[in-house]
Amino acid sequence: MLSKNEVTLKKVALCVKTLREEYHITSSEFYIDTGIHLARIEQGKTNVTITTLQKICDYFNITLSDFFMMLEEI
Repeated sequence: MLSKNEVTLKKVALCVKTLREEYHITSSEFYIDTGIHLARIEQGKTNVTITTLQKICDYFNITLSDFFMMLEEI
């Protein structure tokens, strides 16, 4: 059984991947544009800092609030 933290990381991973796919951006394109490697984030294997999450949200032109609302819908 997954811990609460692991569930949260999986939800964050799914939200980030969904955003990237909705914008038709590859992880390579995202890295070139931002310097952020999404692979480990999208696999739910790394704990994302709030600063990194803000950069991801800025890239997709959404607020942190929007992102957390997405999390609640999963």
